[in-house]
Order: sequence, then C-alpha cells, then structure tokens
Amino acid sequence: MTTPPRSGGAWTFPAARARCSSATVLVLSFLASALTSTFVVAQEPKLEGSVHGLVLMNAFHTSKDVNNSDVPQFVLPAASGVERSTSSATVRQSRVTVNGFLSEFAGGQLLGELDVDFFGGQQPSTGGRTFPLLRIRKAFAELTWSQFAVLAGQESPPIAEVSPSSIASIGFPGFAGSGNLWLWIPQIRLSGDLRPMSGVRLGAELAALAPTSGEAQGTFVTQPDAAERSGRPFVQGRVRSRWGAGEQEGEISIGGHYGWLRDSTGGLITSRAVVVSVWTPLAGGFELRGEAFTGEALAGLGGGGIGQNMVRNGVPVATKGGWAQLNYRAGGWELGAGGGIDDPDDDDLVAASRLRNTTFEGHVILRRLPVVVGLEGRGIQTRYSTETRSAAHVNLGVGLEF
Repeated sequence: MTTPPRSGGAWTFPAARARCSSATVLVLSFLASALTSTFVVAQEPKLEGSVHGLVLMNAFHTSKDVNNSDVPQFVLPAASGVERSTSSATVRQSRVTVNGFLSEFAGGQLLGELDVDFFGGQQPSTGGRTFPLLRIRKAFAELTWSQFAVLAGQESPPIAEVSPSSIASIGFPGFAGSGNLWLWIPQIRLSGDLRPMSGVRLGAELAALAPTSGEAQGTFVTQPDAAERSGRPFVQGRVRSRWGAGEQEGEISIGGHYGWLRDSTGGLITSRAVVVSVWTPLAGGFELRGEAFTGEALAGLGGGGIGQNMVRNGVPVATKGGWAQLNYRAGGWELGAGGGIDDPDDDDLVAASRLRNTTFEGHVILRRLPVVVGLEGRGIQTRYSTETRSAAHVNLGVGLEF
C-alpha cells in the first residue's frame, strides 16, 4: 500500500481521492444533520405552555356560626346559646393554573393542566389565615383525537362538571352542601363523540374514580376512609349533548354514579346517584347553569347529603338536591343570582343531623382585565330537628388576573 507523503506536517491526497472524500463527508454530514433533527424532534416535541393566575383578596362578614367562616356551606347550632359573627379578610382563594399543549402527539392533541390554590388549610401558627397551605385542585393530562379522548388525573366528576360563577366561592364552589356535587377526584376517563348532526354533538363518557367518602384526614399521614376500605373504585358514566363553540358553547347531560363504602361492621353499603346538568348561553347575554341529583351516600362527591354519608351504621343517607344560577354579561359586567338545596331523607338521620340545607346568592362582578372586582351576598338556612338556623354572608373580592 502506498503511504501518502507528508508535507509541512499535513496529509496530501490525489485529486480523485480528495473529491471522493469530500463528497463522502458532505453525504455523511447531511445524514448526521437529518438524523439529529429527527432525534431532537422525537425527543423534544414543541410544547406550548401558558400560565394563568388570579391574585385575590376576599373581605367578608358572616353573621352566625357556620362550618367555614370565609366560604360557608351550612349553619351550625349556636355555641352555648351565644350568637357569633365573623369579619375578616383572606387571600387563600388566590389561584394559579399552568397549561401545556402539544398540537401533534400520537395522532391527536395532548393537553396538560395543573391548577392550584391556597385553600389547603392553615399551618398552625399565630399568623392564622396568613399561613395558608397550597392545594391541588386539578392535575390531569388529556389526549384527544377527532372523536375520542382519554383523560388521566384529578378532575371534576364527569357527571357534575358544572359549577356556579363566583369570585367569593372558589375554594369550595358555590352551593357546595346545597346541591352541588363538585369534588375534584383522581380518575381515568374515556370519552367518545358521534359526528356532529345539525350542529349538535352527541357523546358519552365513562370513568373509574378513586373512592372517597369525604372523611377528614390527618395532617400528614393518611389512612383509608370508608370508601377506600371497600377496595373498589367509584364508577361514573354519562351521555351528553353539546352545541356551539367558545363562549357560546352549551351542554346538557345525564349521568350515573355507583360506588361502595364499608360500615363499622365491615359490611358494604352503596353510594349511587343520577345527575342531570346544564350549562348553556341564552339570548341577549344571559347564561343558565344548573344541576339536579338524587341518590345516597354522596358526601364523597363534595358534600352531598350536606356532608352526611351514613349517620346510622349500615344505613346510607338518601338525598336529593340541585342548584341553578342565571347570569347576565355585558361590557365586562356580570350580574347573577341563584339558589340551591340539599334535602336528605329524615328517616336515615338522627336528632342531631342536618335535615335540609338551602343557599341563595346574588352577585355583581366587574372584569376590566387585569382588574377583577366582585360583590356577593349569600343567605344560608340549615334545618335541624329542633330548630332552623340562618346566616348571612357578604363577600367583597378584589383581584388581579393575568
């Protein structure tokens, strides 16, 4: 083999070999560039992200003893016969939502959402509500194709995704304990849609949800509640009809819920419900939202039965309820009013139980982004076996939305 001579410390080649080598280098460089680009795209897809926040202060006055003074659901019996009111302010309903979006993933579109607020309670301290704890509201990923979708994570129950409009009641959505089944629950959900017909889109959803009975947990270490001890998931399904798009989209649905709880003897009781919900724009800037249900042992869905699953061992609390809200929007203003009720079966309760709970609210909200200001008044009435207790709540919310 002929060894190329060295000249000035550099290798020299015949012209033909030089041309061949140069072409080879160019081809290899092109292939390497293409492979690198393909690898980078496959490993690092273009993810679009956004952050939405609401810095919110709520000043409030609550006239009587209630279960939660800044966002009340029901009225408590008077403590030692003494009426107590509360006036204060809090920022713990401030909220941050992060979204991620991939327009092309596995043949569909991928959406991820993390939604948090500071309504997770208060760290024990002399700072009181100025030491709020972070709380996850929603955290899910959803992969959507043209007529099919799959969701995994924490979201509203598919049978009850609608909640009232409010900036006074964000930590607990409005009418919680008065007809609103709202609690965000870990779940896997499958959705399917038929092809649109005359602008109407018919669809169905089926979900397996983490079982929950609504029992309070400890500060750090958790223990299984009555629903988790059943060893079985909650199951929910619904059929729905949608129309319109964006702010003009409407929906009506009917769904069912089924689950299990264990009583203190180890026996199983059922948690079940049938729910109808609606969210639709009306003519002239009006909008209607609402929900109605009937079922039993529904405290784990956000306070159904006024937070009562089973007062007497082995007897699920049967209940029925619902809520409705009418809103009007124009020029950044929103005026709205609504009411809700939860009415458990008295035969399933005892003397100290909450027998019925009703809430009425009216609000006005001004959005001149980034500024949001809202005033809401709320009346709550809770009936017990020996008395009916009433409380008024007034809330002024001032916020910066971005």
